[in-house]
Amino acid sequence: MTVEYTLVRAPHDVEQILALQAENHRDTVDPETAQREGFTSVRHEPSVLHAMNRAYPSAIAVSGDVLAGYCLMMAQQFRHAVPILEPMFSLFDRLEWRGEPLAGNPRWFVMGQVCVARAFRGQGVFDGVYHKLRDAYAPQFDFVLTEISQRNTRSMRAHQRVGFETLHVYRDPAADEMWEVVVWDWR
Repeated sequence: MTVEYTLVRAPHDVEQILALQAENHRDTVDPETAQREGFTSVRHEPSVLHAMNRAYPSAIAVSGDVLAGYCLMMAQQFRHAVPILEPMFSLFDRLEWRGEPLAGNPRWFVMGQVCVARAFRGQGVFDGVYHKLRDAYAPQFDFVLTEISQRNTRSMRAHQRVGFETLHVYRDPAADEMWEVVVWDWR
């Protein structure tokens, strides 16, 4: 199957992202699948995801009419638009990268979520959407941040393979779960 890497072009692309996100959410997949293949942690409100993509289109992989994967671009201006992510942004405000505080630095954004459709896993789609994201936004941004649950081992390995480094590790007491804040420096 031929896969094209591009940016979100139409509202239909966002609808496909929402469907793939729901299909792979940690509340939807069984524990064995979550451990083996990964999972998504956030369900975005459609209006918010549409707004995010109007401001900064996300990277997607498509094969014909099928969404093979996505990598969400979440600019700092959307920090309050997804309430479940506000603690993450508050944490980022207290961190530094290479001696520079993240707070007040407009040269980074959050990768809001990455997901590859089951039929396309193991075919380089993860790396492809991330490289499309970098190609699109490296002229405007120096680095991208995200956080990953340590129990999502597939995602941890894939992010390291692409070039992410661990910036900070913390325990989320509400979920009794360890998380890693990771950064991919494009400078």
